[in-house]
Amino acid sequence: MKIGSVHVVPVLDGVARLPIELAVASQQGSPWDCGHQPLDARGRIRMDIGSFLVRIKDRTILVDLGVGPRSIHEAFVTGGLMVNLNRISVEPEDVTDVVFTHLHIDHVGWSTVQGKATFPRATYRVHAADWAHFMTGAPVDPVLDSLVREVIAPIEGQLETFDAETELLPGLYARPAPGHTPGSTIFVVADAGERALLLGDVAHTVAELTDPVWEGVADVDKSAANAVRQRIADELEASGDAFAPAHFPELAFGRLVTVDGVRKFAWA
Repeated sequence: MKIGSVHVVPVLDGVARLPIELAVASQQGSPWDCGHQPLDARGRIRMDIGSFLVRIKDRTILVDLGVGPRSIHEAFVTGGLMVNLNRISVEPEDVTDVVFTHLHIDHVGWSTVQGKATFPRATYRVHAADWAHFMTGAPVDPVLDSLVREVIAPIEGQLETFDAETELLPGLYARPAPGHTPGSTIFVVADAGERALLLGDVAHTVAELTDPVWEGVADVDKSAANAVRQRIADELEASGDAFAPAHFPELAFGRLVTVDGVRKFAWA
């Protein structure tokens, strides 16, 4: 996706194929019928996992870091991020900044390898509420939250936190969107009057943005997450800005449009 003079490149770590009930749920018990993200023959939805590479002037930025070199569940086939970065001529030492939409394991996995920061020159950034939640808070999932702590603890010396809407880097804006996690954050890439939004897990699927009865099942605060999702969907429909949640197929961008008074989704 090109935003002004800035290119945002999706970089895959891998893919998960999850039973639909592990991804989203309908408040009204509706069956899944989203043609943009159909279920496979086993009733599973495809959830791609990875990172977004953003080059702004002299900065090489990664937004999220996939699952990393580990197996977390049989549904996940991951671990390809570093190979795919190498294919586009990005080495670990080239990365100047890493920003996290939140700290679930499928977003921070390549932070470290064998206890050392994978990107030795990078400054890592995350909302302070997420750092506190995952490093010192009561675990939601004891196994996965313990793994997150193990993975991210070694980057503390390279870490900077934020706690409000801010321009983290020229052309990259952090917008706190709590709900999925306490410090869940949307990143806005802006240049030359154009914008694109990287939504993280504010939404996992098209339906969550086009039909408010659908909601994520892994949201820590469902009420807050639903309110944020509705607010962002309204904004995206009004602005026409391109956006990419963290788990669309191929990490692809889309837009929300209105057709005959009905909100629709279109791949960008």
